[in-house]
Amino acid sequence: MKDIKPVNGQFAMPALPYEALGNVISKETLSFHHGKHLKAYVDNLNKMLPGSGLENLPLSEVIYKAEGGLFNNAGQVLNHAMYFEQFSNNPQPMGNRLKVMLERDFGSVEAFMKEFEQKGATLFGSGWVWLSADKDGKLVITQQKNAENPVTLGLNPLLTFDVWEHAYYLDYQNRRADYLTALWQIVDWQVVEDRL
Repeated sequence: MKDIKPVNGQFAMPALPYEALGNVISKETLSFHHGKHLKAYVDNLNKMLPGSGLENLPLSEVIYKAEGGLFNNAGQVLNHAMYFEQFSNNPQPMGNRLKVMLERDFGSVEAFMKEFEQKGATLFGSGWVWLSADKDGKLVITQQKNAENPVTLGLNPLLTFDVWEHAYYLDYQNRRADYLTALWQIVDWQVVEDRL
């Protein structure tokens, strides 16, 4: 995972390199999700950092050491930055390295995708489903509630799907499973593999 570092004790709003993602995620959803939800997390994080003793740490270290509202906002900044970064209107296909690892740990790429979607669809309430690598390089899928992420478990996060309703409700209403299935069309596998 490429960590996010502050500049003068403040985190910048991650750029969004697209306005919409084909017919998978609409411009309206991105306007709310990136432009309002993520912006609020970045603004709140930057307001809470002064005096915390964590002002100049990379974001993953802030998450690992923070509690309460500071943890929630830092976690949501990292989660959303990784989420938006992994998508593209011209996604690169999966490389052999990641394919071999998925086959080793899940039996097949298709079995991984099915389990990943199922974990995302069955997470109660709001949160995230993640593909991560453990310290030995084994790939694991985790369900994380609210602002939690694999960093707190000592894992290296590689891929995440956001299952908070604001991520999909304008486009998919209550059809979370359809949203999860559609996201595979826009995953840039080169970005995911670069996080290994």
